Amino acid sequence: MRQIPLSVDRDLRRVVHLALDEDLGFGDVTTQAIFQDKRLRGRLIAKADGVIAGLDAVRIGYEMLDRSVRVELMKQDGDTVQAGELLAVAEGRADILLTGERVVLNLVQHLSGIATETARAVAALKGSKTKVCDTRKTLPGLRLLQKYAVRCGGGQNHRMRLDDGVIIKDNHILAAGGVKEAVAMARAHAGHMVRIEVECETLHQVREAVEAGADVIMLDNQTPESARELRKEIPSSVVVELSGGMRPDTIAAFADCGADVISMGSLTHSVTALDMSFLLEGAEKR
Repeated sequence: MRQIPLSVDRDLRRVVHLALDEDLGFGDVTTQAIFQDKRLRGRLIAKADGVIAGLDAVRIGYEMLDRSVRVELMKQDGDTVQAGELLAVAEGRADILLTGERVVLNLVQHLSGIATETARAVAALKGSKTKVCDTRKTLPGLRLLQKYAVRCGGGQNHRMRLDDGVIIKDNHILAAGGVKEAVAMARAHAGHMVRIEVECETLHQVREAVEAGADVIMLDNQTPESARELRKEIPSSVVVELSGGMRPDTIAAFADCGADVISMGSLTHSVTALDMSFLLEGAEKR
């Protein structure tokens, strides 16, 4: 199991509670009509290979609906699984199991999809010093959980919030009148513990950022060839980030560009959920 130094229990409970409240309404009229206190076992099964994240949503969700439901998690967050593997078992009233099914699946599938995509990106850079990280392109209300899922896949986190650090982007540079001016303003305003990153697309911007004393330089929208050339202009003491259109199936070409980190918005804003199913034991499709 991968060690993931980020606690999300409180946030997971908040999201599960909101999701159940949104989905439940006055009750599940379908299951209430069909089941009357019948106790069954349900099995959560992976239908595709991937990496697990957010599995504790199964325990938390059923605990919120009915504390008598017994949940056993067969895997842990960060585990790699194959299609057909058993992820969790829940035993309790059939109507409760089915009422919570969709909320539980939605969260675990989504977060596991992020972990899986991250693991693909990390694997593509195997043997390189370059690390994979996320961005702030997250779904409202799910940022901490999505960034946790990135860690489950072996990635790292960029800024959690706007107050985590200074990133000077194109609009900041335009408003300030140039890279040097923007860095000087940020340096005067931020405390000595805050690092300053500058987004650059051209050689001129890179040289200005270096001269202004940027701590981190983001090379945006580059080809592997242009990234290698711009990297030569940046001192080794400055952290170099690559960003812009990066995907797991394309980043291998950037592995030897000398970057310290590659940031990928696609890990969280457009990921495909990891396919799973929840089946009651004894249930057969006809």
